[in-house]
Amino acid sequence: MVALVSLARMVWSVQHLISRGSVTYLLLVSVVVLAGCGLGYWWIDPSIHSFGEGMWLAFTTAATVGYGDVVPTTPTAKVFSVFVVLLGYGVLTLVTAAIATRWVETEERRIEHDILRDLHRELGRVSAELSQLRSEVAALRHPPLGQRPR
Repeated sequence: MVALVSLARMVWSVQHLISRGSVTYLLLVSVVVLAGCGLGYWWIDPSIHSFGEGMWLAFTTAATVGYGDVVPTTPTAKVFSVFVVLLGYGVLTLVTAAIATRWVETEERRIEHDILRDLHRELGRVSAELSQLRSEVAALRHPPLGQRPR
């Protein structure tokens, strides 16, 4: 349990690195979380003989795949699995959301660019029309000397 609290503190301490669309940082955080969970399994469960087996169990548990080739055997490891599943939901969901955000932002930026291009074109047209109207108003207010009414 202490390892889980330490792991959670570590994740929160790097929270400032996680910003909208930062897939790289979220992938790094997910690897760190899975490594911590793998280390936890290796430390808690005597049937886990290597860090690699712990990582595999952490991944299959976090991703809720559960192949069954490596399973937690002690009550402590089974309780730890509940937290690994919850961490897995959170971390893997964040990575998936960051990737989806990248795709959506790309489409939104294209649409915004098109809107801004059309807006600039329309503003240019309105500005030219306004200049023409100002010239016409000025000409009506101050007609040339030969065309003034008597």
